[in-house]
Amino acid sequence: MKPIMVFPMPRSKNSTPLTAPPAELQRWRLEVRGIVQGVGFRPFVYRLALEHDLAGFVFNHSQGVTIEVEGLPANLNRFLAQLQQKPPPLAVIEQVERFPLPPRGERAFAIVPSTEAAEHFTLISPDIATCEDCRRELFDPADRRYRYPFINCTNCGPRLTIIRDVPYDRAQTTMDVFPMCPDCQREYEDPTDRRFHAQPNACPVCGPQVWLLERRPGTGKQAWGSDFQSPFLRQLCRLTAGQWSAVEGTDPIRETARLLQEGAIVAIKGLGGYHLACDATNEQAVATLRARKYREDKPFALMAPDLATVEQYCVVSETERRLLLSPRRPIVLLRRRPAGQLPPIAPSVAPKQRYLGFFLPYTPLHYLLLAGFGRAMVLTSGNVSDEPIAYEDADAFARLENIADYFLTHNRAIYRRCDDSVTRAFREREMLLRRSRGYAPQPLRLPFATEVQVLAVGAHLKNTFCLTRDGYAILSHHIGDLENEAALRAFEEGIAHFERLFDVHPRIIAHDLHPDYLATQYALKRRVREEGRGTGGTGNSVPVQHHHAHIAACLADNGCCEQVLGVSFDGVGLGPDGTIWGGEFLVADYGSYERVGHLAYVPMPGGERAIKEPWRMAATWLYRLYGADFLNLPLPFVQRLDLAKWRVLRQMLDRNLNCPLTSSVGRLFDAVAALVGVRDAVNYEGQAAIELEMLADESCTEAYRFDLKESEGVTILEPAPVLRAVVADILAGAALEGIAARFHRGLARAIGEVCALLRERRGLNVVALSGGVFQNMFLLESTVRKLEAGGFKVLVHSRVPPNDGGLSLGQAAIAAWVVGERGRCAWESLCG
Repeated sequence: MKPIMVFPMPRSKNSTPLTAPPAELQRWRLEVRGIVQGVGFRPFVYRLALEHDLAGFVFNHSQGVTIEVEGLPANLNRFLAQLQQKPPPLAVIEQVERFPLPPRGERAFAIVPSTEAAEHFTLISPDIATCEDCRRELFDPADRRYRYPFINCTNCGPRLTIIRDVPYDRAQTTMDVFPMCPDCQREYEDPTDRRFHAQPNACPVCGPQVWLLERRPGTGKQAWGSDFQSPFLRQLCRLTAGQWSAVEGTDPIRETARLLQEGAIVAIKGLGGYHLACDATNEQAVATLRARKYREDKPFALMAPDLATVEQYCVVSETERRLLLSPRRPIVLLRRRPAGQLPPIAPSVAPKQRYLGFFLPYTPLHYLLLAGFGRAMVLTSGNVSDEPIAYEDADAFARLENIADYFLTHNRAIYRRCDDSVTRAFREREMLLRRSRGYAPQPLRLPFATEVQVLAVGAHLKNTFCLTRDGYAILSHHIGDLENEAALRAFEEGIAHFERLFDVHPRIIAHDLHPDYLATQYALKRRVREEGRGTGGTGNSVPVQHHHAHIAACLADNGCCEQVLGVSFDGVGLGPDGTIWGGEFLVADYGSYERVGHLAYVPMPGGERAIKEPWRMAATWLYRLYGADFLNLPLPFVQRLDLAKWRVLRQMLDRNLNCPLTSSVGRLFDAVAALVGVRDAVNYEGQAAIELEMLADESCTEAYRFDLKESEGVTILEPAPVLRAVVADILAGAALEGIAARFHRGLARAIGEVCALLRERRGLNVVALSGGVFQNMFLLESTVRKLEAGGFKVLVHSRVPPNDGGLSLGQAAIAAWVVGERGRCAWESLCG
């Protein structure tokens, strides 16, 4: 191994001078595993070795990083302590093994080239927010990168979104079209520099540039002026038939800030795709964006220039402050404050919500833009409702030109789209709701040893996929709902990209039971294709029950390998009996599950139509409880019920036409929400349940009571008494806020009662809570408090979402466990 950098050892004032005889010297080999490649780890080791007067070398290989260091024992101990305690910001050290070696009498330290197979399996860092060093340079008029919107170093900047392939070097990224100038090249080659081997390294002389574009119908080529010499702008001119052209004579970022202040809507090319931005305090601008984007009610994310601005609008705990300032820079859901001194957030930003989703700048462009804009702005995904985020320039202009008044764009290509992550704090611990930029593709260690390579394709909604290799679970970025061709293409391209990056050749493809899910169909088609080719590739496509996967994801999230009581509540998941599950109590581990309890079945008239129209579930429950006479009840729900639609629905129920049975807690929330007048139809998934939570009076401690019944050894949670109580309270004129609260607390109490019964029968004292229903903070807090009061240990999600965004981790863990334990597939037992 020939060293690429060898330097003599300078004397450090922090270490004992190396004047001892060779007999007192020691030499160690350190094997470091984790995210230690492509994050500045080798130059960090080099500088640390110099600081402590140590000789030796460092190099990458397929399992991590090897370090050999030689010097006095006191210096070696200090070196090892700082290596583990103060690694580079993007590094994650999982294990350090130490082996003694005979001293060699070396006097220099070297950074050695990687071994030939070093990059075949590299744990790639996520895209990380601009570091403090780069931010200081960004606003320093004396710095050569002053106001340069693509400033970065080894400790920050793009990773996943620009990498095409491994090994991770500039030639394999979208930065390959920007040759470094001599100054940048010197930084890149200097191991003492913060930009040593920073692959996106660039400056205004040699790097990407940014432009502000405006619509100028019919003006064509001439409108591009002096900037038309840019190949990027010439290409955009062709793509847009000359309809968009560069705004000349101004700083594009400063001008964008001014336009936003005047009420414009601007499409902004970011790190992982295009965003749509407007002034969050301008109701007309926000309402216009909603109308153009066809996003009726779903809350918009807000970006603030600094933490102080966020705290003017929201209550921010210490945990939430840490999340906001984290290098991952997620969107953090925060409780609103009463209106303060600042201009209020426009009502259309988050209708009927107690929470606002805020995040802080994470790219240099954001910092510059917010510094000029000076207040909170809407920064939402660049798409029309339900579509994947636009990230390619041609696609962005085609899809967003009727939404945006202006485009702020640049010529650094995005290779992999990546949405913003969404998180919140629960009991001073993070709980992810969407795991994407800043988190993916950082792997999770599975809590058991396995060498099996698995591809788990996830769910239909909030899709992610997951790969396993060498005991790691590599969860993808957020793909979204697989509802259309564009989303499916993003899903398939993402899988191919990850398999290439991480050199994974899956032996098993795990998928959901539902045969109509596009992810399931992909898994089945891929198996047929691989078998047809005789390539020796994927050997099995195997089904995993939806709610078992939820509980397995919660176990893996918490590093747990024991059997637990699993409570899996969500909207939809196909059961092996052909019904739609969603209110499940399981005895489960990775290898098996048993359904020991569930919410009582009820017809779901119209199938998926009932998900979008909660009134159907309310009417179904009223018909079930009171018969056709429910139409005589003086309920506001009955008074607004469309009788023609009800007659059709009644015929469906009476004849059992398209009325699949469901045990879904999500549909129970829908029924209650419609009864109390929250919502009869929804514009986004879970809207009725979310708004019911927002309605609930958190100070109310009363609770409705569910009945518990037994049927063939299975506990049935019967909600009929709750629905009767809801109707009675409405008729009595009770406050709707109290009704919503009593429903939440009643469900939490019922969970505690069922788990107590099951503990008596099974002797299990650990409860895992998973499924999208447990994104509801009121329900989650009430449930955890009730279970803990009963002496249970409770597992909740933190590192992966409780919703379907975490499902692929559970699928992967189940597949890897069963294959590893039995050496063969036994999927019949898994699927009931």
